[in-house]
Amino acid sequence: MLGLSRKLFYAIEAVLFIAYHAGGAPVQSREITRRQGIPQRYLELVLQQLVRDGILDGVRGPRGGYRLARERRRITVGDITRVVRAIEGTADPCAESQGSDLACTVLRPFCVELLQETMDRLDLVTIDELCLRARRAGIASDALERMDFTI
Repeated sequence: MLGLSRKLFYAIEAVLFIAYHAGGAPVQSREITRRQGIPQRYLELVLQQLVRDGILDGVRGPRGGYRLARERRRITVGDITRVVRAIEGTADPCAESQGSDLACTVLRPFCVELLQETMDRLDLVTIDELCLRARRAGIASDALERMDFTI
């Protein structure tokens, strides 16, 4: 509950990869899998859900793939987190009758507050900010190679 699940980490990484390297061109899932080492079984389900939720656009055809559905400054890590949590579901340990009174009346509300504070923070971090961090870290971007300036 307190850490990022593997699926969530991969979803954020995939969106960041598309934002940082695509330059507006669609990116095929197999390219993300090959370059980032994200298992295909996690990636396809998450990418399709991100398309359904308007974070990515799916482009059909031989040069198809995925691209951002909106500007990277308008996509937050919180947006991606909500999509993945909808896929994974959220386990409520107090939903079962085995939860103690102490756990359900004290610990669970604390965890809910902590989760809300985390989501509030994730809503402040945009994909654009993560791209800027990557640039400052000296990570080369393929986006410049993909851009076509011909008229």
